[in-house]
Amino acid sequence: MTSSNSLDRKSQAWSALFSEPMSELVQRYTASVFFDQRLWRADIEASLAHADMLHAQGIISAQDWADIQKGLAHITADIESGQFEWKLELEDVHLNIEARLTQLVGDAGKRLHTGRSRNDQVATDVRLWLRGEIDAIDALLSALQSALVEVAEQHTHTIMPGFTHLQVAQPVSFAHHLLAYVEMFARDQQRLSQVRERTNCLPLGSAALAGTTYPLDRERVARRLGMVDSHGVAQVCQNSLDAVSDRDFAIEFTSAATLCMLHISRLSEELIVWMSQNFGFIQIADRFTTGSSIMPQKKNPDVPELARGKTGRVVGHLMGLITLMKAQPLAYNKDNQEDKEPLFDTVDTLKDTLRIFAEMIGGQTHPTTGAKEGGLTVNKQRMQEAASKGYATATALADYLVKKGLPFRDAHETVAHAVKAAQASGLDLSQLPLSQLQAFHPAIAQDVFEVLSLKGSLDARQTLGGTAPSQVATQIARHRQRLANHAR
Repeated sequence: MTSSNSLDRKSQAWSALFSEPMSELVQRYTASVFFDQRLWRADIEASLAHADMLHAQGIISAQDWADIQKGLAHITADIESGQFEWKLELEDVHLNIEARLTQLVGDAGKRLHTGRSRNDQVATDVRLWLRGEIDAIDALLSALQSALVEVAEQHTHTIMPGFTHLQVAQPVSFAHHLLAYVEMFARDQQRLSQVRERTNCLPLGSAALAGTTYPLDRERVARRLGMVDSHGVAQVCQNSLDAVSDRDFAIEFTSAATLCMLHISRLSEELIVWMSQNFGFIQIADRFTTGSSIMPQKKNPDVPELARGKTGRVVGHLMGLITLMKAQPLAYNKDNQEDKEPLFDTVDTLKDTLRIFAEMIGGQTHPTTGAKEGGLTVNKQRMQEAASKGYATATALADYLVKKGLPFRDAHETVAHAVKAAQASGLDLSQLPLSQLQAFHPAIAQDVFEVLSLKGSLDARQTLGGTAPSQVATQIARHRQRLANHAR
């Protein structure tokens, strides 16, 4: 006996074989339409390319091809206007679109599925969709890098403490610190570009798992969908078993997204620390912060805190996808339906985070006045005061002694004694009198005080990639040129 609410098998693509309808519970458990409907545009794009090829190969008639184009245009308009009715009993985005197409154009809609399976269809749709999302993320990464470079350009001479083990180590410029994140996000861009390359390969034409007996022109479909290499050569998956079951591209993307979120998380942690009263290096604009329901003095860095938390969410999605694919036999398995929600959420999380960070770092243009509203306010004085603590120029004194002829290890020990004496006196190294410094080594002369100044220590770091303002300015120019070239 079956429930009166059970699905009528006639609406299913495989109805003839089964003697009873699917239970409503199983129907809801296995359906994906309410999350995979975001693939609709990719599904229609791939269907048009497939139908074009079927017509070109003489597999469907010119009339069928015309009807399919007309029907899919109608469906596109309905989805865009919100009038399309998504039906749970039709299980997924693919069958919903196909069923509506058949309603609109009759047998031509049924012929669209010739030479393909939902296995290669969904693999193609997800790749097409992800390719577009990677392009959007690429633009957001450029915007965030540009925001960081813009702030860096204003602070090449702003001195802050550089840390190791969260202990004051050496003075660096704030610009140099920000450019470290630009390097990270540039690597993220490179990784995503490589993922895009491997994603942009056509599974369609592999059918269920073994290929098809129809004379398909898969290269034609690939070219129409833009699945080509830099030389315009069609990129087609070469093994039908692998093509329908491969989800490496989703795992690779989520891995690249995880690294990007890790970089965001590191930046978030620093923004949170810098904004705390104990540091006071920066203020984040009010529109990116919240208050306390009980403590009126509080201004909380909720955006970076939440981004730090969302990093764990994306890491979890990566682990989920890896576990999903572990030990799956060839070829397609229903397990793979579980690839979409973590992939979709990873994309949404990364895009939202990059967008808000670009605005929080670089500011935004006021919609009414057109004025630029900053995102970060930098307290240069607090940064410099912090750099003056912790004997940040001790290494500079050791380098000074090396240039006077001491082996570095001997210079290191000499400076350690000088720091110990300065600590006992409650003074900075630069505040010790020359005579006391000379007691540690007679080669020390009056010019040592330039070395012991924060500015002098900063200016001395002239190696490529160093923190000297002139070197930082060179890096800023390099990044600006790189980002401009990337945008072309």
